[in-house]
Amino acid sequence: MIIDSISGLKHYCQMNERFEKAFAFLCSNDIASLQTGRYEIDGDNVYATVSENNLKNTVDARLEVHDLYIDIQVPVSGSETFGWKDRSLCGKSGAYDDKKDIAFFEDKPDFYYTVHPLNIIVFFPHDAHAPLIGDGGKIKKIVIKVKV
Repeated sequence: MIIDSISGLKHYCQMNERFEKAFAFLCSNDIASLQTGRYEIDGDNVYATVSENNLKNTVDARLEVHDLYIDIQVPVSGSETFGWKDRSLCGKSGAYDDKKDIAFFEDKPDFYYTVHPLNIIVFFPHDAHAPLIGDGGKIKKIVIKVKV
């Protein structure tokens, strides 16, 4: 997991050759004005989804993991808290949905991190993460999926 500013993402481009495309997308768009929906960056290798979601309390937020993609998550309209736990320490998961590249765990996170607008949090396949935690209301966010 990485927490940084959008401009800090450039320091991690050597970790995955596709991070540079994600960084370019974030820097070349007025992300606050992006409409909800999917944005093609590099086909299925790198794409962004802009969404508006209701925030949940920590009890209702479930840990999730992805096998095929790294998540670069960017809160746009408010702060968002994320739960985190090392995937290898999680118990049995539900069925993996290969079409959505997601599985859920019933474990509770070990740590919580709050990310503010226009900062990033990056989750790798070994990071079980519980997104969308907050004090109610809605949040606009961008999730860039980067193929491993």
